[in-house]
Amino acid sequence: MIARHPLLRRVLEAVATLLGVAVLVFVMLRAIPGDQVTASLGTEAAALTPAQRAALEAYYGLDQPLPAQFLSWLAAVATGNLGMSQRSGQSVLEMTAAALPITLELAVLSLVIGLVLGVAAAMLSASRPDSARDAAGQAVGLAGLSVPAFLLGSALLALSARFLGYNPNAEQFAALTADPWLHLQQLLMPAIVLGFGLAAPIMRTARSALLEVRSQDYVRTARGKGVGPRRLALRHVLPGALVPIVTMTGLQFGYLLGGAVVVEQIFSVPGIGRQVLLGIQQKEYAVVQSTVLVIALTFVLVNLGTDLLYRVIDPRVRAS
Repeated sequence: MIARHPLLRRVLEAVATLLGVAVLVFVMLRAIPGDQVTASLGTEAAALTPAQRAALEAYYGLDQPLPAQFLSWLAAVATGNLGMSQRSGQSVLEMTAAALPITLELAVLSLVIGLVLGVAAAMLSASRPDSARDAAGQAVGLAGLSVPAFLLGSALLALSARFLGYNPNAEQFAALTADPWLHLQQLLMPAIVLGFGLAAPIMRTARSALLEVRSQDYVRTARGKGVGPRRLALRHVLPGALVPIVTMTGLQFGYLLGGAVVVEQIFSVPGIGRQVLLGIQQKEYAVVQSTVLVIALTFVLVNLGTDLLYRVIDPRVRAS
């Protein structure tokens, strides 16, 4: 009976999603050939005696059955213990606390770029449907959906370095408090890459929503009363299309976190995506499992926030 409440139901769904992500990443990580022993010793692992390998497997907890390993890790995470990185000697919590704010900064900057580009392009296209302007806008949107982030990022980095002599990411990554200007420059190009990919689905969603709103009676009435095109678009049409735009933006936040894995590696940004990638390469089970769970938790919280936001924007959603 309590679960019928929409917000409580969303919270329960979020918990179920996190549990599903935990199971999935645990199983998939162990399906990759090799283990922590091989990753830590490399080719020297072949020279281990059975007794030495057994001792190392016991040290890493690999001698336990998979269900026992999973429950042990889950119990530790529930108490705030995300595990240790064998390579760096740091706790995963400390590593994540340092990396997550960088990725969130990158995501916010990418969201701003994506929203500005996507909504502006959608308003231009929807103002004259089936025109050359509309066709050009949709072509750019299709390009944004088609071009992979790694290709766009590599091209942008290579072109700016070769023809402009500009590559702030070649320097050691600067903290926001140490050098704000260099920090912003080092996040700008990866944010452009992610923002361009984000702008495309926002543009397509916003265009459809704007065209639908433009056909509503209250918009035709406002146009008939002589409301100017700019005021009509900003005061009447755009507010009516906010719910699908906000919804798509919240959903695309997951794209930002997923795309950041590749983009952060290309631009040498020490965010949480790069932390996952290095953890996979080094077979750091604790690092990958716990970091992916933190990413999933962030995504779930953003989606819950999105639900609350469009309940505020649209009273009809509150009534449902």
